Amino acid sequence: MSDDPETARQIAELARDDRPLLVLDVDDVILEFIRPFPMFLRAKGYELRLETPRLNGNIIHVETGLAAETEAVGGLIDAFFEAQAEWQELMADAADTLASFKDSIEIVLLTAMPHRHRETRRAHLDALGLDYPLVTTEMAKGPAVRSLRGKGDRRVAFVDDQPRNLVSTRESVPDARLFHLMADNSLRTLFPPPPDYVEIVDDWIDARPKIAEALGL
Repeated sequence: MSDDPETARQIAELARDDRPLLVLDVDDVILEFIRPFPMFLRAKGYELRLETPRLNGNIIHVETGLAAETEAVGGLIDAFFEAQAEWQELMADAADTLASFKDSIEIVLLTAMPHRHRETRRAHLDALGLDYPLVTTEMAKGPAVRSLRGKGDRRVAFVDDQPRNLVSTRESVPDARLFHLMADNSLRTLFPPPPDYVEIVDDWIDARPKIAEALGL
């Protein structure tokens, strides 16, 4: 099971399914994050200066020019997630791609966020017409993907914008097909090149046939 007990509880509630499995991150894979978040920060008196792939150290208070402390960064992220329906829109072509798959595979959204925001995100996704199961985790995603797969050997594809989550999934589900998709491809320069076993996709139009092939569709 997942290393996160609450994640494990959520997964245990899902109906059993033996179809090919597509597991998707949400922020910057299904919903825009890196584009609306700076606008949200400006409304709060901060700006985002991404010099590393982390938010800590890169959120700057406009008046003082100082980087926000870790606690303040956490508070801003919390506030953003509480108001996500006002800021986060669908990634281009994501909904249509998933709709083309949904009758043939199991689709699960696996989002790294505090569990307390799950219901807010659930409501936002439902309003956007994305009623796929939603699982939150506060720990590594690999064990969650392994639990979602179950005891069989069905095909698995996993899409995420964070290389660490792809590496974690490789460690837990070695035969999963892994796809690195980012809302803003210019930010790839902030990360080391992903391992060779990770397939880079530019957008959902690029990802669609590759995921279909990975899942035997």
